[in-house]
Amino acid sequence: MGATYAMGRMVITPLARLIYRPRIEGRGHVPKSGPVIFASNHLSFIDSIAIPVAAPRPVHFLAKSSYFEGPGFKGWVSNQFFSAIGAIPVQRGAGKAALDALDQQRRLLDQDRAVALYPEGTRSLDGRLYKGRTGVAFLALQTGAPVVPVGLVGTDLVMPVGAKMPSVKHRITVRFGEPLELAHHGPPTSGRARRLATDDIMAAIHSLSGQELANAYNEAPAHTPIERIRQVLPHERR
Repeated sequence: MGATYAMGRMVITPLARLIYRPRIEGRGHVPKSGPVIFASNHLSFIDSIAIPVAAPRPVHFLAKSSYFEGPGFKGWVSNQFFSAIGAIPVQRGAGKAALDALDQQRRLLDQDRAVALYPEGTRSLDGRLYKGRTGVAFLALQTGAPVVPVGLVGTDLVMPVGAKMPSVKHRITVRFGEPLELAHHGPPTSGRARRLATDDIMAAIHSLSGQELANAYNEAPAHTPIERIRQVLPHERR
């Protein structure tokens, strides 16, 4: 990340706090050193800015590689901005792309860094908290990194889906919970351990965000018979 990230953290963090005046709770729960996984609800594009701005230590998160690859001056500005807020480019998708993303995050944790992830997988468009996918738990069980649950409130008001610029009319709240140790659930190779650990993470997020529970996965509507069958059949959402 280098100088761009260091400069971005020096400039963007105090500027964002001055303009948007976020309420930050529980910063003392965040370990000052060692690997940490921030597991958060996901309501808005600016969630990935709110967490690094509120956290007491540098935080990295994955972002679509297209944000770093645009042509011309606009592409350069986008590249610099996302690098400055701690984003790391990744190819989005399932299968190998998803495994590659987990591997990137594992390498960051192996370097004693902090990463931010969204167990729901994508933004909630209706404000409800959806069931968590097990990738975050797998990463925590594999690396032994503690999971700090995060509850974001109001980011969907500051920047709703479709908005081009965040509003200054609303304030957001960022709540950090106590770190979760999940090793007692079992090894990362156990599907049951991953599911139980994920449920613990989502329960902690729910206690911080206060959202209504959707009791379903946040998935795009199925457009083909095969997709509809796949969503109905039991399978692990990683």
